[in-house]
Amino acid sequence: MANKTILKWAGSKVRIMEQLRPHLPNAKRLVEPFAGSCAVMMNTDYEQYLIADVNQDLITLYQCVSDPIEDFFESLSFIWERFNKRDIYYAIRDRFNNSKGSTSPYNNAADFLILNRHCYNGLCRYNQSGGFNVPFGNYKKPYFPRNEIISFSEKAQHADFVCLEWQDTLSLVEDNDGVYCDPPYMAGRDGFTQYHTAGFTDADHEALAIALKDINDNQGNPVTVSNSPQAKTLYADLGFTIHEIEAPRTIAANGCRKPAKEIIAVLKGVK
Repeated sequence: MANKTILKWAGSKVRIMEQLRPHLPNAKRLVEPFAGSCAVMMNTDYEQYLIADVNQDLITLYQCVSDPIEDFFESLSFIWERFNKRDIYYAIRDRFNNSKGSTSPYNNAADFLILNRHCYNGLCRYNQSGGFNVPFGNYKKPYFPRNEIISFSEKAQHADFVCLEWQDTLSLVEDNDGVYCDPPYMAGRDGFTQYHTAGFTDADHEALAIALKDINDNQGNPVTVSNSPQAKTLYADLGFTIHEIEAPRTIAANGCRKPAKEIIAVLKGVK
C-alpha cells in the first residue's frame, strides 16, 4: 500500500505508484522540479532528493516539517476541529493571504495546511493577485495528517527543498541524478492546470519537454514525465518512450470520477 501524503492534492501520484514506480529513473538522487504532494518522494527509496516548486507556500510547509519547532504541528491536532467552520476557514484564508512576509514561516505553513485540509477537494488555486481562493470544503471531519507529518519529517532528512522555477531546478541536475517531472497537465484534464498564480501553457510544456531532452542528450540523465494524453505527440516526437496508464480521478468539474488516461514518458540514461 502506498504511503499517503501530508496534503490533499489534485493529481497526486499516491494511487498510481505501482504503475509509475517501474518507469522512474535509476539514479542516486531524484530531482523533482514540480514537488506537488511529494507522493513520489514518500514512496521511493533514492539516497537523496532535490525537491523544488515555484509555489513558495508549498516549499515553506515542507521546509518547516523538515525542521520543525518542537511539537509545533502536533499542537495543531488538539485544536483541529475548531477549523471546520465556514467563518473560521475564511478568516484563516484572509489571514493567510494578507500576512505574506509579515508572519513566521511556521505560522504560514500551519495556515496552508489548515486551508488544504479544509478547502474544497484539497485544491491549491490562486487568483491573479496571488491570493489563495479555494472555497470552504464543508467536510464532516477533516483528517489531521499526524502520521504523514512524522513520516515526511523522517524522509526529509535525505532531501533538499527549494523554491525555484523548473528551469532553474533543471540547471542543478548533476551526473548521478534522475529527473521526474509532474507538471500541471496539458489542457484537457479538469482542474489540474493552475496551482499557482502563473499558469502552465502549451508553450511551457514544449519548452519543458525540449529542456528534458537536452539534459538527456548532453548529460545522459534518465528522465521520466507524467502528463495527460494531450502531451503524447509532443514527447513521442522527441524520442521519449510512451507508456499509457489509467489513473483514478479525485476531482472532476462535471462530477464524473471515472479513471482518466495518463501518459508516462521515459528517456533512459545514456551513461
